[in-house]
Amino acid sequence: MAVDSVLSSPLGPPACEKDAKALQFIEEMTRNADAVQQRVLDEILTRNSQTEYLKRFKLDGVSDRETFKSRIPVVTYEDLQPEIQRIANGDRSPILSAHPISEFLTSSGTSAGERKLMPTIKEELDRRQLLYSLLMPVMNLYVPGLDKGKGLYFLFIKSETKTPGGLLARPVLTSYYKSEHFKSRPHDPYNVYTSPNEAILCADSFQSMYTQMLCGLYEREQVLRLGAVFASGLVRAIRFLQLHWPQLAHDIRTGTLNPQITNLSLCERMGKLMRPNPELADFVAGECCKENWEGIITRIWPKTKYLDVIVTGAMAQYIPTLDYYSGGLPKACTMYAASECYFGLNLNPMCKPSEVSYTIMPNMGYFEFLLHDSTTTNSSPTNLVDLVDVEVGKEYELVITTYAGLYRYRVGDILRVTGFHNSAPQFHFVRRKNVLLSIDSDKTDEAELQKAVENASKLLREFNTSVVEYTSYADTKTIPGHYVIYWELLMKDLKNSPSDEVLNKCCLAMEESLNTVYRQGRVACNSIGPLEIRVVKNGTFEELMDYAISRGASINQYKVPRCVNFAPILELLDSRVMSSHFSPSLPQWTPERRR
Repeated sequence: MAVDSVLSSPLGPPACEKDAKALQFIEEMTRNADAVQQRVLDEILTRNSQTEYLKRFKLDGVSDRETFKSRIPVVTYEDLQPEIQRIANGDRSPILSAHPISEFLTSSGTSAGERKLMPTIKEELDRRQLLYSLLMPVMNLYVPGLDKGKGLYFLFIKSETKTPGGLLARPVLTSYYKSEHFKSRPHDPYNVYTSPNEAILCADSFQSMYTQMLCGLYEREQVLRLGAVFASGLVRAIRFLQLHWPQLAHDIRTGTLNPQITNLSLCERMGKLMRPNPELADFVAGECCKENWEGIITRIWPKTKYLDVIVTGAMAQYIPTLDYYSGGLPKACTMYAASECYFGLNLNPMCKPSEVSYTIMPNMGYFEFLLHDSTTTNSSPTNLVDLVDVEVGKEYELVITTYAGLYRYRVGDILRVTGFHNSAPQFHFVRRKNVLLSIDSDKTDEAELQKAVENASKLLREFNTSVVEYTSYADTKTIPGHYVIYWELLMKDLKNSPSDEVLNKCCLAMEESLNTVYRQGRVACNSIGPLEIRVVKNGTFEELMDYAISRGASINQYKVPRCVNFAPILELLDSRVMSSHFSPSLPQWTPERRR
């Protein structure tokens, strides 16, 4: 029930007094975004004034923006690597932060292909928890009654490693789930999970996924929302159900746990939750044994109101698959965050995926924005603009200064300004920077590749076929070199599958979607060979993820790499190829044409 008008918010009527306070906080922060930003910068620079890094640039305790911008350079991870390595090796002097570095947060290892160590401090957990606490009050404005059921969220940890100096190094979500903030979180009727902590905190990904799915099946009538961090995680969970439903149904029927589940605390917890339920087992088996899995999410979990997953950027590829499995349920993208810093939230979480915009919360860090010029390979890091000074319609690269000791750090995300909430800008996530295919002078980024795949896949619609997953490779072993695109297809009608001719036309459709430099290389310079699509067996990209996890990737943060060049991965992909197809003719190109 919404609270009375005394606690009302410009965002809408809050569901309870706790929500009202959260919405009021959002309003206060966004109304005073510039003042909050100045305060944040002053706090960061004042507390860290005696660090080696700031003293190197002779900031001398000054905390005003003009001095900060004139003396502190804009940097990348490579610039900071020597300092970060010293901390990792055990140097406890105040190098970047006056507060002790408590641990390192690792990047996913699949964005730009590099595992990075991000220093963090204990109080950052409070800041992350604060942003998490704002998500449900916003969601409750759009979806009523979430306190009447539970969320089935597939959440995972990864076993952490230690640096030579003894500091933990682990993904940001592993850090959060293992913290008391998460483990000892107070009961919130609007945010109850079907998965017990023991399942989430089990480091074995099979045991964790199995028991989370089992709990979700037991409580199918209570589930009001399904979620994972990325859309790929939820797709993987449905695939897991496809593979393991017979054993899951057996466990439900007998009230006994799969002997493959050996984690003691998990076994003990599941023993308290499980009971024989032959009727539920029959239902699960009856639905899962059907050949048609369209709408399986709402068939198994009929009260589901939305999917809580990130489907922006490269994750947009999963939208058709999620629509197929869910019957077109809304997909809520609730927050924007990275290992370096948590940034903001979506104030309209039930919007279409293509319309998702994140409002930057000015209290999370100090934010600057480097105007991005898509016509050049590098934007000169000068004349950065402040948070409140960005312009609608323009694209920027995000640059952050954090409490944990990153100063004017280039995150690598390209954002487009879509509007403002009060004085705080709202951004659409465009892509990660510098994810490129290149044979000659051509350069194809992630967004362009995604668009080409989307355009080509339109030719598959009449055959009831869609692209489930893809990646790419710049094959320079051939002369001339050419783009290779690996496709995994979902064919819903095997009697009407696309022919070789159609798939060849898909190659040409992709080439027609690529930039003029690429097409010039194909047509005029003959420096690029015909684009090739290799169709791989179903399940290939599951194997690719398993391989990445076996090498240390986090199941929570894993994203399919859109470009690959690592030999074992290419060997895995090529060993699963069922058919190869090439562009049958040259794409259109004239010197006057501009893309």
